Amino acid sequence: MALIEDFEERYLLGVPAMDRNHRELVDLVNRMAEASSAAFAYLFNEMVQHTHAHFAAEEVMMRETGFSATEEHRTEHRRVLGEMDWFGSRLQKGHVALARSYVVEQLPSWFAQHAVTMDSALAAHVTANAGRSSG
Repeated sequence: MALIEDFEERYLLGVPAMDRNHRELVDLVNRMAEASSAAFAYLFNEMVQHTHAHFAAEEVMMRETGFSATEEHRTEHRRVLGEMDWFGSRLQKGHVALARSYVVEQLPSWFAQHAVTMDSALAAHVTANAGRSSG
């Protein structure tokens, strides 16, 4: 059972780096859906590390292109990373069901909204400003 479906049709933004990072995140989330507890813990940690790098890459794009909504976007990134880190710390203490609930019940809807709103706006800005740098 995939938690996030129709990636190719719904979530491609036309910026290769963003599309690649999103595809990798979706793959990790979907693999966690039916993973054993041990595999889930490994994949969750991989997802957290991936998301830190993924968000950092987006923030570089924002800075380099002078994206006007950078602070709002960064605030959302910090909020989600805080959640992931918190659930990751609970997972390390053996609370697999709690972390699994977060992945199943919250991440798919968050990703759907974030990808089609904030990330879509960033992708349009990056595409419009391709080749230009604010610094």
